[in-house]
Amino acid sequence: MKTFVKPRATFRGVVLRTAGRSSAPRPAAVTAGSPRVRVSREIAGRGGKGVSVIRGLPLDGPALEELASRLKRLCGAGGAVRDGAIEIQGEHRDRLVAELARLGYEAKRAGG
Repeated sequence: MKTFVKPRATFRGVVLRTAGRSSAPRPAAVTAGSPRVRVSREIAGRGGKGVSVIRGLPLDGPALEELASRLKRLCGAGGAVRDGAIEIQGEHRDRLVAELARLGYEAKRAGG
C-alpha cells in the first residue's frame, strides 16, 4: 500500500516533496578544538553595500556551495562563495548565526 506524501510548498508550480527533509551538510562531531565559525559584516570594496561574511566553516567546495545556497534562500538574498568564505548580501548576521547553530556549528557573531 502506497502512502500519500502531502506536498508542503510549491515553487513556480513545482511541488516540493522534500520540504520536511533537510539535505544540508551536517558537521562532523563538534569538539572542543574545532574551529569557531565567525559571522561578520563587511563593506570594504563593495561601493558601500554591506554583506554578511561567514568564515571558519570546516567544509570543502561542493558542501560549502550547498550550504551557501541554503543560507541564501533563508535570507532571501544573493551571495557567493569566495576564498572559502560565504558572502550573503545584506545585514543578516543574527539570522545566519541562529541557522548555523541549529545545524550544529559553533557560530558566533563577530564585529560591531
